[in-house]
Amino acid sequence: MKSNQSFRLKVAALITGVLAIGIAFFLLSANSNSTKTSTTSSEDEIAHSFSLNNQPLLGDEDAPVTVVEFGDFKCPACKAWGEEIFPKLQKEYLEKDSVNFSYVNVLFHGEESELSALGAESILKRDPHSYWSFHKALFNAQPTQNHNEKWVTVSKLTEIAENTTNVDLAQFKQDIEAKSMLSDVERDMSLVEDYHVVSTPTVMINNKVVEDPFNYSEIQKAIEEELEESTS
Repeated sequence: MKSNQSFRLKVAALITGVLAIGIAFFLLSANSNSTKTSTTSSEDEIAHSFSLNNQPLLGDEDAPVTVVEFGDFKCPACKAWGEEIFPKLQKEYLEKDSVNFSYVNVLFHGEESELSALGAESILKRDPHSYWSFHKALFNAQPTQNHNEKWVTVSKLTEIAENTTNVDLAQFKQDIEAKSMLSDVERDMSLVEDYHVVSTPTVMINNKVVEDPFNYSEIQKAIEEELEESTS
């Protein structure tokens, strides 16, 4: 009897030991996976940090807060945002150099989106000081009704460039027709993919997307939080 009892105790101890080792291994693995997930998230955030290099910029380059609009010149909501929200942003922040503003081309409306983006990138390269004048005039040229109407043409873009810039119009037209700035447009579309942009306008403040781009109070709050953080 004593021999059987001793055998059972040894078996129970062995099982307990195996279970203890298994639990310890599981906890270590879970902790390791948690650490890996955290590191990957941090690396992704750094990798997706928005760069102002080669992007149109309005305001002080060294401003602590950057507002980025992902927009499409063919998009009616983008035109509305530029008319309703942007002037408030410009008056309250951009003119005080506490915030800067950049724009990323999004091609959600096909050929006309691409044409307008190619034209804008040509101006940015050939006459950067006129970019924002061209940008505003291009949105102003968007029809207020019948948004599906085809209106972005090489001829229309050249007309706008003639009235707002000092570019060589023959060179400008050639840039569009030959798609000379396609790599710049594709760079913007890579940013659209990186930041998972699915609608326009999408507004981002220091890499954080604003839930409702037409809620100016939300934009103000996000900017103020970033400004406070930059001084702390």
